[in-house]
Amino acid sequence: MPARRQVLAIGGGVFAALGRPRALWADPVESVEMKGTARGERIWFAPVGLAVMPGTTVRFTNRDPGNSHTSTAYHPDILDRQLRIPPDAAPWDSDFLLPGESFEVTLTVPGVYDYYCMPHEMAGMVGRIVVGRPGDPGWQGAAPDSADLEPDALAGFPPVDEILAKGRILKEEAR
Repeated sequence: MPARRQVLAIGGGVFAALGRPRALWADPVESVEMKGTARGERIWFAPVGLAVMPGTTVRFTNRDPGNSHTSTAYHPDILDRQLRIPPDAAPWDSDFLLPGESFEVTLTVPGVYDYYCMPHEMAGMVGRIVVGRPGDPGWQGAAPDSADLEPDALAGFPPVDEILAKGRILKEEAR
């Protein structure tokens, strides 16, 4: 049988932990890096596909020493683009991030979020984040292909089922 002192110590520890629930149950933060080769002939998001739970914050960080990049949601409010995020989700645009700078967005609505780098979309610098799972209330699947996207951009989106199966897809793994 535990001594009274042990019970009080354990109880005090539990009480202290419950007094700081944010530290124990903080919303997760996932990272997506913007990368490029030394001479700039290739640029990409790493990972290019990411699966997260609703409420996850995604931090985009420019790790490309030679280019500035953006993380921009496909949304009619931003340059009148086709909607490629869930209809109830808020669009985002990081503006230009210089090397070493970061931008964060918290994704709360279940569904598929496609995004791109404004100056490098034509080179296929796009990414896809899957929030939650099919069957979640309000789930919105991937947007259909459209003529307003370059073929390299369309080819850059990994399949949703592959993202869900692997959790994260690197550019080299994307089909």
